[in-house]
Amino acid sequence: MTLEEDRVFDDQTGKVDVLVACDAGVVSVAASGDRVGRFGMEHRSLARDVAGGGDRVAVATDEDVLGDGFEPAGFGPAVAVGFDGDRVVAAGEDGRVARRDAGDEWTDLGRVEEVRGIDGSLVAAADGVYRIEGDELRHAGLTDVRDVSARGVPLAATGDGLYKLGNGWMDVLPGAFDAVSVAADGRALAAGPGGVVARERTGGDWVESPVPVDERVVAVAHAPGVAVAVTEAGTLLLDDGDGWRSRALGLRDVSAVAVR
Repeated sequence: MTLEEDRVFDDQTGKVDVLVACDAGVVSVAASGDRVGRFGMEHRSLARDVAGGGDRVAVATDEDVLGDGFEPAGFGPAVAVGFDGDRVVAAGEDGRVARRDAGDEWTDLGRVEEVRGIDGSLVAAADGVYRIEGDELRHAGLTDVRDVSARGVPLAATGDGLYKLGNGWMDVLPGAFDAVSVAADGRALAAGPGGVVARERTGGDWVESPVPVDERVVAVAHAPGVAVAVTEAGTLLLDDGDGWRSRALGLRDVSAVAVR
């Protein structure tokens, strides 16, 4: 990027920070549309998951959950993190799931074997989807769930298909899926070993959305007007409607992506 381009980028509205979790820590990438600006390490640790909630961020690391400003939140080692409204929900290595409530106190919600993802009031785990109801977790069906999206009509990415929640869990697409995300306007992404699929609106058809790199996409997210994906090998992918653009970040063992 030239100096002139860099100045133009800094002046653009709609710029967001894309946060990428990897074995070295959390990398912040400035993005506007499908253009990538400056990026660099924001926090060094073994980052296992990252979640964005508006201008807030939460990170699951091998030492603790990190909150705003990447400050330790007193949870302990974590494998997954998400936002349920404005409250952080985290899962520990031992299966403990807890919510950070008023006063920054953690309320235990239950224990689940092998938590893989958290979004809103939904928890994805090896033995299915769990729903947070009050101060408890309740099993809500399915098995081998790798990721969930709670926005709008909930979606679940599993080892044998993509499902939506209607009158129970209903088939959407067959095959293995590892990641799923739904935008506020109904756009959606899902990714797995077979590639990436996309939906333009709620209730619309899912179509293949080939990425320009021969790498496995492990996480997806949305910014306003932009689809975001990241590969395990450290390539960031952005699509503002004209197809995916890629940028290698020089990272290894990427596990999650979020937008702040």
